[in-house]
Amino acid sequence: MLQIGNYVLSDFPLLLAPMEDVSDPPFRAICKAHGADLMYTEFISSEGLIRDAAKSIKKLEIYEAERPIGIQIFGDAIEVMRTAAAIVERAQPTLLDINYGCPVKQVACKGAGAGILLDLPKMQAMAAEIVKQVSIPVTVKTRLGWDHSSIKILEVVQRLQDVGVQAVTIHGRTRQQMYKGSADWSYIGAVKADPSIHIPIFGNGDIDSPTKAVAYKDKYGVDGIMIGRASIGYPWIFREIKHYHATGKLLPPPTLVERVETVKKHLTHAIEWKGERTGILEMRRHYANYFRGVTGIKPYRSSLVTANDAKAIADLLDEMTQKGSDGD
Repeated sequence: MLQIGNYVLSDFPLLLAPMEDVSDPPFRAICKAHGADLMYTEFISSEGLIRDAAKSIKKLEIYEAERPIGIQIFGDAIEVMRTAAAIVERAQPTLLDINYGCPVKQVACKGAGAGILLDLPKMQAMAAEIVKQVSIPVTVKTRLGWDHSSIKILEVVQRLQDVGVQAVTIHGRTRQQMYKGSADWSYIGAVKADPSIHIPIFGNGDIDSPTKAVAYKDKYGVDGIMIGRASIGYPWIFREIKHYHATGKLLPPPTLVERVETVKKHLTHAIEWKGERTGILEMRRHYANYFRGVTGIKPYRSSLVTANDAKAIADLLDEMTQKGSDGD
């Protein structure tokens, strides 16, 4: 069995990635129901936390049914990150995750996220201070490096392990790649295989099917896999991977009825969490993904993203199932 701190995970756990404007409690509830083993919040600004910014504080909200769950923070100042870590611990997550991988300009070019990979001593010092600050396990999500000429991922993980970080998730791209090209898992496999590494190593990047997940697990030896973009509008990927891993057989894709029922649950959670107006507005970004590949859905999708009340949306969803559109 896999262990992070005192928490024991199942064999080959599947992690839900921290995704900005996606991994909120309503989305996490849906992914948990479909088999995610460990989930992370959206990343939270350390500066926002210490300034008591409403948006940042809201992201600290977690629920018992979501456990185990990690809260992820980012920032470029060690003292600010240390103080933010103390605030996170009061929210009582299962663990605290440090973002050393975000590639977006507003984060990385200010020395946070993947930007800290240009200064490994600072990266290590920051992680050390956070580990000393909190009593819960500290994990890290990172990338291979800033660019291909500066990949030092084994050294990164060794430094983090040395200061008490208890697990690392590696996204198989550099910051320079952003989300383009293919993730290179050979570096992830090399870290996992190195005899100096004894903490769990999770792989991340381009996992979009059960067959790929199990093939990469077998080829690169990772302890588990973190899934991000492939889960947006398709939370079934968690159960599909688990089933294939256990049986070697593929589950059929979700029916239209399953998709509609899941959308209804997601919308209900969103309204409960942020109120009807905001919940409906934020849910609009998910419809295209939930119904991708479903024939005859286009006119309904247009109506779903313009409807302004929950009953109208429910009526549209019911009409979709009554007309019996089938997935490709």
